[in-house]
Amino acid sequence: MKIVFLTDLHGEVWKYDRLLKAARDFRADTVINGGDMLPKTGNLFDQDKFITGYLEKHFKKAAELGISYLCYLGNDDLRIFDDLFERTCEKYRGVVNLAQRKYDIGKFEFIGMNWVVDYPFRLKDRCRMDTKDYDFQRQYGKGLLSTQDGFEELPDWVATARTLPTIEDELDRLPKPKNMSQSIYVIHMPPHRLGLDVCANGSEVGSKAIYNFLERKQPMLSLHGHIHESPETSGVWHAKLGKTLCIQPGQLTPFMYVTIDLETMEFERHTEY
Repeated sequence: MKIVFLTDLHGEVWKYDRLLKAARDFRADTVINGGDMLPKTGNLFDQDKFITGYLEKHFKKAAELGISYLCYLGNDDLRIFDDLFERTCEKYRGVVNLAQRKYDIGKFEFIGMNWVVDYPFRLKDRCRMDTKDYDFQRQYGKGLLSTQDGFEELPDWVATARTLPTIEDELDRLPKPKNMSQSIYVIHMPPHRLGLDVCANGSEVGSKAIYNFLERKQPMLSLHGHIHESPETSGVWHAKLGKTLCIQPGQLTPFMYVTIDLETMEFERHTEY
């Protein structure tokens, strides 16, 4: 099975168009779009228009090409549009919202998770503490949650976060694969310690819980994103954690994606302008 993996397109239409061309050229069976799919400039409450406009047409094209399309929304995509996104995915054969779900294609089991470790930014729709002893970063302002009536400002985000499941908890809640050696985890947040989580300022912000989970479970493959600049900053876009291959393609001004042959485990990173 051949797959094209990419992440963090943030509504850039030309990259979405290039994605389907890349999938055709590679003769991919499956596209995996690993989160932060919607525009994050302008009014975020207009993201629904991108779903019902461009994204629906994009999914239709993928379905017409006979390409499976596994995807989910990310931390910059408002949670109030999750139901709309789900309904849109359901319209097209092979288009799957993978968030906190498992989907089998042949012998391979794909499992997705789009929760992220808390960050300094205000939007907290998909944020969690990493572990119960997590040290919060300095915040840029009061936390915000999206609602149908606009943003709800949280008087004490830290207190609220302590009432929620941690990333560690969320990982334990994911569906279990029948065969871990044939499983592919699509986790928007990267693990720490592997060079896949390095910000432009050099800080490493990856998840300890995800690292520990992958080290303990040893899936065939894990796919990550979230920190757009990490591969260019650290010089690392793939790493081994025991038997698990971890990949983070990054996403900057050019179009960045990875092609993977799951039968041979040959993989290549592509950067296109």
